[in-house]
Amino acid sequence: MRQTFLPTDPVARALTLSTMAFALSSGVFYTVSTLYFTRVVGLSATTVGLGLGIAGGAGVLAAYGAGRLSDRVGAHHVLACATALMGAAMFAYQLAGDAVVFTVVACLAVATRSATGSAKQALLARWYTGPNRVQVRARMRVVTNVFIGLGTVIAGAALLVDTAGAYHLAMASVGVLLLGATVPVVLLARRVPGLAERLAAGVPLRPAEPGVAGAPSPWRDRTYLASVACNAVVALHFGLQTVGVPLWIASTDAPTVMVSVLLVLNTAVVALLQVRASRGTDEVRRAGVTVRRASWLLAGACLAYALAGFGSVAVACVLLVVAGLAHTLGEVLGEAGGWGMAFELADPRSAGAYQGLSQTGYAVASMISPVLVTSTAIDHGTPGWVLLAAVFLAAGAGAAVVARRGARLRATAAAPTPVSPEVAPATP
Repeated sequence: MRQTFLPTDPVARALTLSTMAFALSSGVFYTVSTLYFTRVVGLSATTVGLGLGIAGGAGVLAAYGAGRLSDRVGAHHVLACATALMGAAMFAYQLAGDAVVFTVVACLAVATRSATGSAKQALLARWYTGPNRVQVRARMRVVTNVFIGLGTVIAGAALLVDTAGAYHLAMASVGVLLLGATVPVVLLARRVPGLAERLAAGVPLRPAEPGVAGAPSPWRDRTYLASVACNAVVALHFGLQTVGVPLWIASTDAPTVMVSVLLVLNTAVVALLQVRASRGTDEVRRAGVTVRRASWLLAGACLAYALAGFGSVAVACVLLVVAGLAHTLGEVLGEAGGWGMAFELADPRSAGAYQGLSQTGYAVASMISPVLVTSTAIDHGTPGWVLLAAVFLAAGAGAAVVARRGARLRATAAAPTPVSPEVAPATP
């Protein structure tokens, strides 16, 4: 836990401190934003939903663009600038008095959030190698979950006061925290000699494949594209957790407090198991198998959620806990395997572009998952849950196949080229 929350490595420490402030801001924002936009700003729920939907499209575009930019100017610069701009967007929400201004500000906020994710992935991809990359990423996710939870608790004060001034103060604190998150990243270049050079474009962390020149585009890498697609489908479970499960619980006989119970369970399991689950996923084939196992758990969770709609209060609560546990374990394994595939299948000469494409997949999943989940499980009940389970199983199986193919291609590329006897040099 000491290495998770106060690592000795200077880069990991800077990213961890930045992540703490970033996650705190996220916890506060998620808790108060909807009420702020509707009660304080005076926007309708439909307007908020439409604006955030448009902003989701901006996030998809920004994810890949930030990755490409990280290759050109350095991932640490992109991360610092994007985080600062996101903080500015939080302050600008104070001025969002109509639908147009709100949508413009939301586009800036969501785009810069996506950009921070791509830049952070690119920084990890260039600075660390092998198991260290996935392990540091896993530790950062533990920090994220814990501090989002703390931010949610802190934001509870605004909910208790329930005045416009309290909500304004909470939103302003989000901006302050994000500006604070930029400080460790800005200071990083001064504290770590050679950081800028190592993060510069064209400086890979491992030798490039023989006979391949230049910095390739991930859009021409069919194996990587398939990996991004499969892992993006698995990542749909985040929308299931944040949108589908609360709505489904409200339709069952279980008390709505079960939403909080499952969130606490999720935070605890991620904190305890995420780092352990990531071990060994720097090996591509094992990463694919891990994603496939995650899909089994997610499919089982879907079926348990469906069954919870048929039982009494006690039975529904038990089934929801079982489903929540399976869902969280699937999330932990899916993230660990997805990181391994995203890092290890990428060409190191275009690390930023590859990680940007990986984050684009997550951005697309985040944008479409609420609509998909509500139109299947919530609108159609058990058949919808079964369909989602089948989708997860197919994506997990596909990820395993892609990882196996990627591992085989890498092994072939790394194998020495045999020398023909006719052209072999004579032995003196």
